[in-house]
Amino acid sequence: MARPGGGNRANGLITPYRPMTLEAAAGKNPVSHVGKLYQIASRRIAESMVASVSGVAAAECCLVSQIGRPVADPWIADIRVGLRDGRPAGDLAPELEEVLRDQLARLETLGREFLKGQVGMY
Repeated sequence: MARPGGGNRANGLITPYRPMTLEAAAGKNPVSHVGKLYQIASRRIAESMVASVSGVAAAECCLVSQIGRPVADPWIADIRVGLRDGRPAGDLAPELEEVLRDQLARLETLGREFLKGQVGMY
């Protein structure tokens, strides 16, 4: 049974067979700690893709940082989608990339949202 704070994950869940980070998000700097920011941003990206791209039934996002790169410019942004109608995901690439770019642009303000109490981990 899932419980808040389970495994110290950002969403409170230990999720076998699903992408997850081993990064503990609690107590980290909400402005510059990519382990904290990327967990929330990845969830937002996936949720936005499902909500705004027609035909997307499920989405997963994995963001990878690199030392020296700006937080809003991940080294890798890996997206996986499941489609309702079975067509190739490549057909939706422009729409998916637009959602990704839009959400990454919002990373600049995500830390401030944490500080104002507008964003929580669960």
